[in-house]
Amino acid sequence: MPHHTPLIATIVAGLVAAFALGAIAQRLRLSPLVGYLLAGVIVGPFTPGYVADQKIANELAEIGVILLMFGVGLHFSVKDLMAVRKIAVPGALAQMGVATVLGIGLSTLLGWPLISGLVFGLALSVASTVVLLRALQERRLVQTERGKIAVGWLIVEDLAMVLALVLLPALAGAMKAGAGAADPLTAWGVPLGVTLLKVGGFVAFMLIVARRAVPWLLHYVAHTGSRELFRLAVFAIALGVAFGAAMLFGVSFALGAFFAGMILADSELSHRAAEETLPLRDAFAVLFFVSVGMLFNPFVVLAHPLTVLAVLAIVIIGKSLAAYAILKLFKRSDTTAITVAASLAQIGEFSFILAGLGVDLEILPREGRDLILAGAIISIMLNPLIFAVALRAPKAAPMEPAIPTPAAPEPEPANDLAPTALSGHIVVVGYGRVGQAVTAGLKSQAKPFVLVESEPEFAAKAAEQGYEVVVGSAVETRVLEAAGVPRAARMYVAVADGFECGGVVDHSRKANSGLEIIARAHSDEEAAHLIAHGADRVVMGEVEIARGMLEDEFPAGEAAEPAGEVVEFAAGAPRLLILDDAERAVLAAVRSFDIWPGEAISWAAVHEAAVLRGYDPARLDHASETLRTKDCVRDLDRDRITLTKQGFLAALQPAAA
Repeated sequence: MPHHTPLIATIVAGLVAAFALGAIAQRLRLSPLVGYLLAGVIVGPFTPGYVADQKIANELAEIGVILLMFGVGLHFSVKDLMAVRKIAVPGALAQMGVATVLGIGLSTLLGWPLISGLVFGLALSVASTVVLLRALQERRLVQTERGKIAVGWLIVEDLAMVLALVLLPALAGAMKAGAGAADPLTAWGVPLGVTLLKVGGFVAFMLIVARRAVPWLLHYVAHTGSRELFRLAVFAIALGVAFGAAMLFGVSFALGAFFAGMILADSELSHRAAEETLPLRDAFAVLFFVSVGMLFNPFVVLAHPLTVLAVLAIVIIGKSLAAYAILKLFKRSDTTAITVAASLAQIGEFSFILAGLGVDLEILPREGRDLILAGAIISIMLNPLIFAVALRAPKAAPMEPAIPTPAAPEPEPANDLAPTALSGHIVVVGYGRVGQAVTAGLKSQAKPFVLVESEPEFAAKAAEQGYEVVVGSAVETRVLEAAGVPRAARMYVAVADGFECGGVVDHSRKANSGLEIIARAHSDEEAAHLIAHGADRVVMGEVEIARGMLEDEFPAGEAAEPAGEVVEFAAGAPRLLILDDAERAVLAAVRSFDIWPGEAISWAAVHEAAVLRGYDPARLDHASETLRTKDCVRDLDRDRITLTKQGFLAALQPAAA
């Protein structure tokens, strides 16, 4: 079997180049999107060296578009849109209209027909979801008024672009049919009417049939208990609906995938579906951006520098000024207007999809796609700088005279990091399933606490419960200060990844040496990692579940030690012990049964397990005595032993210790 095929080579070259350049872009504090696009340029036909298979790349890009649009639909929030509908809907449509007119004007100067200018202008009018959300999240602005307006604005733009993707093929067909036709009205009206009927049929099918069938199917698969099957079901729904929509109703893959995601968004399992499919969605999204980069001819920047500058002027200046003016008309503050305007000063994934469709339909020249790609790459690279300058602008501006305006909105906070006024309180990190249970328990006991959550979606959910929330990563000093960690009494680290939590524990311990830190872990290695970084106690969820399941198996009072002993470990780095190979074999045998401090195991079982590892029985008996002397194991009764905290930590020491 040949090991080198165009498909494998294209995937490998695309992902490796995207990783390398994406990492460099991240290091330079740029969006990784820039790196992915430049990776496509490197493996594309316009640069020397390896050239990936363009046809295969385009097919991979189609899957990327499907999964990208599925993700857009999955995160589509009618609630978020309705909260800012009075400004986001008219504002986004007006701003898109201004940018489209400017694009048509530039295309007219270039000698393109009106339909080309329309596609070109629309592509320049819509901002990148990835870039905008990243910019807002980095500055903790998602939950502020300006952040919500920007997100709602983006939702309206996305919906408008979905509609454009649906109508564009029909418009292109009608235009070709109407050219030279005796009755242009019929030639234009029939194709558009048929398209609208097909789209209407598809929407009706999704809202009447799929809205019931798809969530039911997902719940059925979830109840099988197979994580693999659940993940497969989500992908089957996304790809199957998109393909079926194209084959049966003649609508685009993009619309089918968007509706599939939107239908799933109503399900209680939508969050799980998003989490389970995220890795593969991200991988194909990267391949989509790489394939887009392959289409870009970088020499267009040298061949048409003034035209590229004109495109950038429309994207960065034209769109931003339009958005700023619209927000000021709605009597929003300078801070809000400038933030939203800066966040929209770039173009991205929808622009690529629309430009690609326009070229395929032969209504947009290839030069137009090159200009759109050049504008996207450069505007995304400049967006962090634009954002930084924009956020400083209101502070540097001279103070304006106060003018009484009864309708003026209340001032908003600069970001989500308004410091808590609490002292001696509890800090909870993470609002997943464990975090939700912890906060509910603290609320029931009327304990004062602050929640730290990095995901805006979960933070918003917590805020709805009336909790005080700091949105950000708990490894950042400013986030810990805002949560009052230096003054707090206790911290619960409820994030699932124990190794990731090591940084949280470490920074929190440095901020407050007297803070009591309780963390969670899924393995011995995670527990040791958290203890080494300063956790006072570590909870192993699986052990607690097993103990709870076995409660009825033991009469009251039979347990050797209270359940809490299972999860309590000494704070600070464990004391290193000198252990010989036999002692280490005994501890390894105990841990092979997944025994934690306070849990019982018969010495006979430990002895047999160690003998099977090849150790002399006489040496093992002596080792068990020395381990008792070193306080690593303890007798519970005549036949049973347990690990001490020190023994548990000693079992995790490297063999060289």
